[in-house]
Amino acid sequence: MTDIGHYMRPGTLQLPALPPLSLYVHLPWCLKKCPYCDFNSHERRAGTDATAQEGRYVEALLADLEASLPLVWGRQVHSVFIGGGTPSLFAPEAIDRLIAGVRARLPLAPACEITLEANPGTFERERFAAFRSAGVTRLSVGVQSFNDAQLRAIGRVHDGAQARAALEEAARAFDTFNLDLMYALPGQSLAELEQDVRTALSFAPPHLSIYHLTVEPNTVFAKYPPALPDEDSAWAMLDRITELTAPAGLARYEVSAYARAGHRCVHNLNYWQFGDYLGIGAGAHGKLSFAHRVVRQVRHRQPELYMERALAGAAVAQEGEVARRDLPFEFMLNALRLREGFAWQDYLDRTGLPPSTVSAAIEAAQQRGWLEPHEGDARWRPTARGFDFLSDLQALFLPER
Repeated sequence: MTDIGHYMRPGTLQLPALPPLSLYVHLPWCLKKCPYCDFNSHERRAGTDATAQEGRYVEALLADLEASLPLVWGRQVHSVFIGGGTPSLFAPEAIDRLIAGVRARLPLAPACEITLEANPGTFERERFAAFRSAGVTRLSVGVQSFNDAQLRAIGRVHDGAQARAALEEAARAFDTFNLDLMYALPGQSLAELEQDVRTALSFAPPHLSIYHLTVEPNTVFAKYPPALPDEDSAWAMLDRITELTAPAGLARYEVSAYARAGHRCVHNLNYWQFGDYLGIGAGAHGKLSFAHRVVRQVRHRQPELYMERALAGAAVAQEGEVARRDLPFEFMLNALRLREGFAWQDYLDRTGLPPSTVSAAIEAAQQRGWLEPHEGDARWRPTARGFDFLSDLQALFLPER
């Protein structure tokens, strides 16, 4: 059993209140590992008994959650996000057992958002309605592109027709859903990007996430880099995305996220507002606040080892406190991704630190035209230029070493 006294002992912080709490659940298997992916995902081996594997993994997840309960006892959960990997590979019955197990152990908010990531393959699409019946309230469909040649170039296992069919089914089965797109793909032109965005908008998605394809270390693309559009072309694509989404009623509320009124992603907003999240599953990360400290956890990464350790009550591979000097950067790394920025009160509540700890960096950002006061001086938010130079803006808050 977890020793809660270890987390409640005196420390260097004094948090006036605990932030909202979310739950992240990682399901690690995919049909095929994409060459750009640096997430903890693993191809499902041929001949695997999927039902048995899923059953044991759900059992391990619930054991992991059970062992973690003392850390979050009595705290209400506002969102659940089931990510991967490809969670839609799991049978609806397994997802039903998972969500029922979570509900039995945690007090979920009455309108708790429960998101499941899904791929557009025919096999997964046929399960969408059953996922809704299992308790999923929001689907996130990883389309990435509707262009068959570009889908092949980034190693996706579906084609454009399957993507369109999946979105039609998502709209039928769910009141709200997200559509994931990528831009600056290998060989992609501005006209092709525009066609992808127009096709996406034709499905009237309540939420749209659009990410720049980047080559991450330890991926196939890092070893064999594709020919990507140059930086000027990528900027032109982003400008065109902004021009197309606004008239369609999708407001850009975060660097890569656009939503209709009432359809912002509750779970991701909690990340960006430096809320807490318990992460369970292979390789899952978590952040939990206590009266005198902020703690980060990482679960064992390999699925088989994770299941073995979780079932033995020892799923956590690494754990450590966030140093007081690192908290301002960690807060700003998230909060400055939001168009509306952050409130001073949230900075105080989430870090336990006074405004003086970031006043010099804020003054420097304002002088560069990257940050501006809002609602008097109760909030600070990135300017349009600050959004364009977000990495540089965030870097102003790095601690001096």
